[in-house]
Amino acid sequence: MSRILVTGSADGLGRAAADTLLAAGHDVVVHARNQERAAGLDPLVGRGARLVVGDFTERDAVRRVAAELDDSEPLDAVIHNAGVWSGRAVMPVNVVAPYLLTALLRGPRRLVYLSSGSHFGGRPSLDGVDWRGARAGSYSDSKLFVTALAAAVARLRPDVLSNAVDPGWVPTKMGGPGAPDDLEQGHRTQEWLVSSDEPQALVSGGYWYHRERQQPHRAVHDEVFQDRLLDALAEETGTVL
Repeated sequence: MSRILVTGSADGLGRAAADTLLAAGHDVVVHARNQERAAGLDPLVGRGARLVVGDFTERDAVRRVAAELDDSEPLDAVIHNAGVWSGRAVMPVNVVAPYLLTALLRGPRRLVYLSSGSHFGGRPSLDGVDWRGARAGSYSDSKLFVTALAAAVARLRPDVLSNAVDPGWVPTKMGGPGAPDDLEQGHRTQEWLVSSDEPQALVSGGYWYHRERQQPHRAVHDEVFQDRLLDALAEETGTVL
């Protein structure tokens, strides 16, 4: 069994993934942004999940969560699930936080980053990107950036299985009750990629939708764009991947 961190697991796809992995016997670490939301994770903690709390809009909180996890048993995998749809937190939560966790956490050999079909509408340009959230960010851009981050990690860390997953437009709080996609299918691919020993799951650099590998935006595997993204994030955070 594996030790797996699921960020943003207070509700939605993160909660479903954590619940399923815990039921399968894995050692799961759940995450909430504050103590109020953490209280909703009591049922999973009661079943053996470990809890970390940190607001991913704040870089110091991300660093504290990483340090707390590095001081305990090593993680085998991370599902970078935490995300927001709109507002000033888009870039800090959707891109900066997973970048920092990837750079700071020791040990994980499987990484899954939550992407979206919206990434196809993202612009492969870093000009004027507001990483600190002083103004509202573009969700599509953020998902293009994090999908490129997943591909960059796959390229630069050959001993790590790094993949991006489009869960579909599912009826979560973010997706809304009228979302047309399958909620159950929305979390199964992440779980499979971080826990399965099937040969099909032991791959890296993929962009997945419902356990089918898809072709992402052409910029995702552009190494020049990947390096520019990593350089921008390293300069912004003071932390090199």
